[in-house]
Amino acid sequence: MPFDSHTENAASPPSTSSAALNRLNLRVAKLGNGDLLRWNEFVFACPEAGFFHRAEWRSIIENVFGWRTHFLYAENGAGVQGVLPLAEVKGRLIRHALISLPYCVQAGIVAANETASDALDAAAQALAADLDVDYLEYRSPDRAHTDWPCDASYALFKSELSAATAYEFSAIPGKRRAMVRKAQRISLRSEIDDDITRFYRAYSDSVRRLGTPVYPRRYFAALKAAFGPDCEIMAIQKDSRTIATAMSFLFRGETTPYYAGGTEAARALAGNDFMYWELLGRAAQRGLHTFNAGRGRLGTGSSHFKTLWGFKPQPLHYEYQVRRGLAPINDPKDPRYRLFIKLWRRLPLTLANALGPRLSRNLC
Repeated sequence: MPFDSHTENAASPPSTSSAALNRLNLRVAKLGNGDLLRWNEFVFACPEAGFFHRAEWRSIIENVFGWRTHFLYAENGAGVQGVLPLAEVKGRLIRHALISLPYCVQAGIVAANETASDALDAAAQALAADLDVDYLEYRSPDRAHTDWPCDASYALFKSELSAATAYEFSAIPGKRRAMVRKAQRISLRSEIDDDITRFYRAYSDSVRRLGTPVYPRRYFAALKAAFGPDCEIMAIQKDSRTIATAMSFLFRGETTPYYAGGTEAARALAGNDFMYWELLGRAAQRGLHTFNAGRGRLGTGSSHFKTLWGFKPQPLHYEYQVRRGLAPINDPKDPRYRLFIKLWRRLPLTLANALGPRLSRNLC
């Protein structure tokens, strides 16, 4: 389990930044329990910040996965000027790393000014050296260090929503409209769920068939408990059966179905298309302006499905300050991964759900 990281000790950026820091009376400190409100106030006000910068991720990562966190913030007399959430992870696949932020697609430096950004960057590099990690990793739409190794094989897929009270049916491509009509003819329906039971059953079945170990059930329970109405579950029902499900994160006018999946029956019943249609419609009715369909590796089936819905890819960069070994840029076509995926797909769901949470801790 994690050891205490909730101290107020200032990080130590290199001396080259000291003059700028002194001019602004800027200091870099580690998030303490008394700083949660100030941290989140900055995140909600900063245009570049997103859902994954929220302070609640600190306790989730520590309590569910047992990793030590280092949530750094820069401040002066005017208040918080920038944040950088980090977690220290260790594992055979991920090695020893400092990541912003595991289990999150993007959570790099966000700051009100360049000086605060530079101070956080310097403090993170100093912390990486103090911890003697193999690499420091930033996940962000924009590159901070063009001289660092970078994995740009992923993209975020987004769409702007209509201001209409309901999402326009004509706004989706023709083949997707046909699939939605098919689902409507067989009386699929959507329900908002406050409990994770149906979600976890359908989602775990989906990832097992994809050959991926599932995260522990308590992780999704922790997300729902921590974020409340900003973490919403939708279930797609055929009679009494749940055939598809999605857990969405809401942040400042944007909705992100972050964990989504369907049972084996969903494909034949057009359940996944119907789910996206219902998610889009609900978002538009609530006046949200952006639909973020999440991350996808370019050239894969998941990304292709999102482009068929008209979602546009936006850059996503994972860059690494490598201190030992090589940058952790993995090739999904590696024969070792293909063999593991093939074997995992054959596991009974009960066994996969028993073994998966132990392995998924290192899939961050």
